[in-house]
Amino acid sequence: MFVQQLEPVADSLGLSALVAALPLVTVLVLLGAVRMKAHRAGLIGLAVAVLVGWLAFGMPVGQTLSAGAQGVLFGLFPIMWIVVNALWVYRMTVRTQHFDILRRSFGRVSDDPRIQALVIAFCFGALLEALAGFGAPVAICSVMLVALGFDPVKAAVVSLVANTAPVAFGAMGTPVVTLAQVTGLPLDDVATVVGRQTPLLALVVPLILVFLVDGKRGLRETWAPALVCGVAFAVAQFAASNFFSAQLADIAAALVGAAALIAVPGARRPADEPVRAAVLTGARSEDLDQEDPRREVLRAYAPYALIVAVFSLAQIPPIKELLARATRVFDWPFLDVAGPDGEPVGANVFTLPLLGTGGTLVLLAGLITAVVLGVRAGTAVREWAATVHELRYAILTVTSVLALAYVMNLSGQAATIGRSVAAAGAGLAFLSPVLGWFGVAVSGSDTSANALFGALQVSAARESGLSPELLAAANSSGGVLGKMISPQNLTIACAAVGLAGREGDLLRKVLPWSLGLLLVMCLVVMAQSTALLGWMLP
Repeated sequence: MFVQQLEPVADSLGLSALVAALPLVTVLVLLGAVRMKAHRAGLIGLAVAVLVGWLAFGMPVGQTLSAGAQGVLFGLFPIMWIVVNALWVYRMTVRTQHFDILRRSFGRVSDDPRIQALVIAFCFGALLEALAGFGAPVAICSVMLVALGFDPVKAAVVSLVANTAPVAFGAMGTPVVTLAQVTGLPLDDVATVVGRQTPLLALVVPLILVFLVDGKRGLRETWAPALVCGVAFAVAQFAASNFFSAQLADIAAALVGAAALIAVPGARRPADEPVRAAVLTGARSEDLDQEDPRREVLRAYAPYALIVAVFSLAQIPPIKELLARATRVFDWPFLDVAGPDGEPVGANVFTLPLLGTGGTLVLLAGLITAVVLGVRAGTAVREWAATVHELRYAILTVTSVLALAYVMNLSGQAATIGRSVAAAGAGLAFLSPVLGWFGVAVSGSDTSANALFGALQVSAARESGLSPELLAAANSSGGVLGKMISPQNLTIACAAVGLAGREGDLLRKVLPWSLGLLLVMCLVVMAQSTALLGWMLP
């Protein structure tokens, strides 16, 4: 058995923490300063983590490699298993041109560009984040808005800012699932606290969006539908994450938010021509006036309805129990680790949910989608393979980052850093969202930031007497605000609307919103750590 040591370097906590931080520093420098591709930075960081775990922390090389292998498996299944299958469903809708039908359907909801921004960037973007994440919402929503006549820069900025509130529960809850896995905290506990933080963002983001689209006039004239949409989204996200399913939190929030927005009197009222002339400065897609058969419109919405239906059915207790029977629990080979207290760590045993995991449920919905859309079996298989090829670097990035996180966690590196960081005391609650924000800003992924810093946050919380669930959740909630300024998301947005090379312009426009909302989240988490807002926590 390997027993973790917190002060292996010269019996000094400070020196040990500096050495333990080398893998993280390596990744962040390679991403932020050297501007290296994320998958290469992840692999180099993993190599550094293995060397530090073996040479400095004394973890046997066999166990070190085994820990990394467990991280790779978790990155592939269930994490990328969800993403691949979700994007496969989207590719099939593009292949059959049903995505164009969906785009035209959204355009007919309202001709007011401020309402269109809420429907597409906020509500539909949240649904895309719920199903796939990893940049898909920004790319798809930006293209939709440009087709409706939005200026490309404005379309990209609106899509980037809108992609905040749903991120923590994106890709069928992947970030919070990862957070629970790397911290050892129960998923329900983590999701419950995140669900009492990110809905606060949903209250203000729609108001920010109508301001971005049409300035003070937009805020003055459309504050009511924006507020109703935000409140409905927030309530649904809170309710689903706390009482039903973290995996369905964003789906519920997106659908309820859209329904509430459309139900607001005046939301579908034609916009004044001066508003349209001032806002819609780009070229309008010529096919927007095309009438689509009702049957084809229903088929365009079918893939998303099927995913919602499959996931809802999977939550019914008898079905959930049946799916759980396929879960395999086994001792992870070549791994026998104990914490500093001598107690075996949870990662010695690995749980593999074969049927109950989100990716398998999306796959099932995708197979039904192929039938509904009339996609031939051979075409569906080729689209799936093309999706894997398209995501090959994302797969490599996620697996390498998770392998790095597992090596750091199991060798004791994360616990050592956590004990050192705990010196911040009560100030740690204010700073914890910043760590998540920074992690997402450089990695582009709330999942990766949770894998990197989740265990560190929990270790620091326990050392300083704060709630581990609060700081773990703060890492994810703060992280969502770094998504809009991450180089990967900025590049995706620019590429989608034909602004290649203008990432700097977008960054200058979204950075103030990112920092302002981050400050709000820091104050919320700090207040939740005290009696002021402590009543919000379960």
